[in-house]
Amino acid sequence: MPKTFSVMTYNVHSCIGTDRKLSPLRIAEVIDRCNPDIVALQELDAGLPRTQMIDQAHLIAMTLEMSFHFHSSIHMKEGGYGNAILSRGDVRLIKAGAVPIDPLRPSFERRGAVWAEVTLRGHLIQVLVTHFGLNRGERVQQARAMTGHEWLEHPECSHPVVLCGDFNAMAGSQVYRLLTRQLHDVQRGLKGRLPRGTWPAQLPFMRIDHMFVSRELKVRQVWVPRTPLTRVASDHLPLVVTLELP
Repeated sequence: MPKTFSVMTYNVHSCIGTDRKLSPLRIAEVIDRCNPDIVALQELDAGLPRTQMIDQAHLIAMTLEMSFHFHSSIHMKEGGYGNAILSRGDVRLIKAGAVPIDPLRPSFERRGAVWAEVTLRGHLIQVLVTHFGLNRGERVQQARAMTGHEWLEHPECSHPVVLCGDFNAMAGSQVYRLLTRQLHDVQRGLKGRLPRGTWPAQLPFMRIDHMFVSRELKVRQVWVPRTPLTRVASDHLPLVVTLELP
């Protein structure tokens, strides 16, 4: 039985590309070309007028024939905006909820996380996806929450674990250091390969989209696809990683 599987994390910018065109199907094409087993998506709209009332997670998952779960970090009268986990295997929701915002700055955009148990070829994998805030202090609170008893230290969060998303934080930041106390940065998992940025898509000099994994997972391949399609589909590039189970 194959012990390798691939995971993609991708901030899709409400499926609005750098050419300002709305196209969830273009995002689906990016995913299809990369052919991951598990996909973690951030910045998805569902039922909002600004994106033609499309339930983007549902449309992308149905196009790719994948199971999925979507969670709205922000609830609006018409719909929501948030994160999703998609997979070729079964996706069992464990938890979906908010991560902390600064109580002194209630106007900050609400942020959330989704945790699902994914079954792939008989293996159970805990997958968590999140999108941290733009304020440094807020991000530190969010990192502490994610590494605490409600998420990564929860009794049901057994290894192997994959945590990924847009953390709005660079390597070496306090947020990054908090997360790498428990998990391993996949972009530092291959000898002879330098980490690559994911934002902005046209000139990706910043590494703010990350994937962290429990240490028994071996990193076999890391790929930041930079193609004419990925440079236009979103303002972020996807991060695709092949992992091997123990």
